[in-house]
Amino acid sequence: MNMRSSRILKKMREGYVANCIKLNCNDYRIAELAALCGFDCVWVDMEHVPNGIDTIEKAVLATKAHDCDLLTRVSRGGYSDYITPLEADSTGIMVPHLMSLEDAKYVQYYTKYHPIGRRPLDGGNADGKYTLINTIDYMKQANEERFIVVQIEDPEPLGQLDEICQLPGIDMIFFGPGDFSQGAGVSCEWDSSVIDETRRLVAKTARKYDKFAGTVGGTGNFDDLVKIGYNFISLGADVVGLISYFKDIVSKSETKKAVAYNEIE
Repeated sequence: MNMRSSRILKKMREGYVANCIKLNCNDYRIAELAALCGFDCVWVDMEHVPNGIDTIEKAVLATKAHDCDLLTRVSRGGYSDYITPLEADSTGIMVPHLMSLEDAKYVQYYTKYHPIGRRPLDGGNADGKYTLINTIDYMKQANEERFIVVQIEDPEPLGQLDEICQLPGIDMIFFGPGDFSQGAGVSCEWDSSVIDETRRLVAKTARKYDKFAGTVGGTGNFDDLVKIGYNFISLGADVVGLISYFKDIVSKSETKKAVAYNEIE
């Protein structure tokens, strides 16, 4: 018996770009709807959204039923914050605000099994099919079919970016322009040369060391991001889509006057 293989790892290993949608609404039905619509990956959040592990478990079941990966952005904290979503069978985790090589080594140590790291071993949870997977096979498959993402969203780690990208077990380097713009002193200036140069640097350095390169984008700049090396792109968020849909409906109906009785067709 084996773990479910990662859809995005397979896709990226074969040379394709993987897409993703971020969810701020903590409803597993939206996760399932995104999976049914064909997304490669659904991103749920425990850093900025009040999600508990029960929400993550439901989202896992909703997405993997349709061969869609689930990426959980974890809270910055101890190793349990990192491994619990993985044990719930989240296909990957994203660690926000990686600040140094030492930070990356900590993530590596606690999220990958021997010989890469020393992730605490259980195997009796959903990811190990409740001990139905042989323990040695489980450890090997978890190292190969579950992915670890670290976010570069501050200027501080850039001086050690090459060393971070050379660490085994760190599968993807993800550039977050929002918080980075604050740290670089150009808050939300999306056309800033500093943001553009860093976006390019992160992708190029990640790919130089055979890591996957991820970032946020949209359909408007998707091709441009691919051209500079990104092969994992989060293309939107549920709240953005809902706002657009809701506003469109309201704008077409809120000022419409009813017809008088004698004008009814």
